[in-house]
Amino acid sequence: MVVLVLGFMLDLLNVTIVNVALPAIQDDLGGTPSQIGWIATAYLLAFAIVLITAARLGDLWGRKRLFLIGLGAFALSGAWSALAHGPGELIAARAAQGLAAGLLAPQVMSSLYTLFRGRERATVLGLFGVIAGIAQAGGLLLGGALIAADVASLGWRTVFWISVPIALILIGLGTWLIPENRAPDAGRPQWLPVIGLTLGLVAIVFSLLEGRTYDWAPWTWLLLAAGAAAVAAVALGEHHNPARRDGALLPVAILRERTSAVALLVQMIAFAAFSGFLLVFILWLQDAQDYTALAAGTVTIAFCAGGLATAGLVGHLTVRFGRYTVVAGTLLGALGTAAVLGAATTATSDVNPWLLAPGLFVLGMGINLVMPPLTTLFLSTTPPRYAGSASGIWTTSQQFGAAIGVASLSSMFLGIAATSGYAPALTISAISISTALVISAALCLALPARSKVASA
Repeated sequence: MVVLVLGFMLDLLNVTIVNVALPAIQDDLGGTPSQIGWIATAYLLAFAIVLITAARLGDLWGRKRLFLIGLGAFALSGAWSALAHGPGELIAARAAQGLAAGLLAPQVMSSLYTLFRGRERATVLGLFGVIAGIAQAGGLLLGGALIAADVASLGWRTVFWISVPIALILIGLGTWLIPENRAPDAGRPQWLPVIGLTLGLVAIVFSLLEGRTYDWAPWTWLLLAAGAAAVAAVALGEHHNPARRDGALLPVAILRERTSAVALLVQMIAFAAFSGFLLVFILWLQDAQDYTALAAGTVTIAFCAGGLATAGLVGHLTVRFGRYTVVAGTLLGALGTAAVLGAATTATSDVNPWLLAPGLFVLGMGINLVMPPLTTLFLSTTPPRYAGSASGIWTTSQQFGAAIGVASLSSMFLGIAATSGYAPALTISAISISTALVISAALCLALPARSKVASA
């Protein structure tokens, strides 16, 4: 369990740790603002487009094998990123690292789902959620600390080097500790649906991540619609063709289940809200409050502490209260966002971080009471033979939620800040985030009662 969860943590760390290093990378390597942005975007794009296919390959070839291969590729691409001599080479290395992360990530949830049952599974997924929250916020702190320390005068390159020895250690431990597991009756995915799904996901993720860069020109919306149509065509085509149904990348049997559909929708909204909040909050601290990257990352310790506070309880709460755990988490998230906004409105410059800590702590509690229980509820209705597909669909929906939240909230925040100032920008963004979380709480009432979770 520890090896699997830490392997997934490497991916989440590499999403946020690089964001803090982007100014230093531009100072050293040069490059246009678009190229610097693509250092982060290339990773997310490559990661999202391979998740579902990689999950099915794990079912077929063995999840342990794919996990270890992904870790090895992650280490190699991390070293390549650290040695890059120009922005173009770094973008290519980051895309390779995103592909490696997309290969290993879905094997984690599939393996946890297969190897654990009942209350034990809920507890394990609870820890999984804690690590995810810590990694997202902790990446900001770790990246700022590494840049400030300038270890061996490597500067920004340390944010890539640090993942290499960790990945190698996990390969050794994973070879020893992780039992091989696969879906014994998994059908082989057909290459035509694989190509269609990949192209569709590229179109969707590119549109969401880069739409703001092109001022949401009409062609970005057409590309988004075309991508969605391609994904829908793959799902319906596989469902109506019996020869492809067993190896389906997008099993309609999963998507037609009410619990699964609602859990996916709630997760996308909640993940968009939480991811958008972290970005907007860090932008506000650095741009409006003149915090350094390290100081901004340090503030997020309160967020991590909130997640840790519920770590030992989330599994028990999920089994006992089911959907109401998620309702409580979304409402706590809305309350924490409002508390951060309240503290922020009292500051004119250099806001005292202790005023922000209570709201961040409550927000951290909220996200840990949302994501792990939602995962358990989603998997509770998934047949074991669809574990890989379900893992890929679930993780991909997280990425879409994050992309939607980051794209929409950053666009809103920066646009309002440019015309009206940072205070109105933060206020409107916080109200939008809180509203989204309240809507998520209402949607949760369509999820099943605790009995289904306990029997899983």
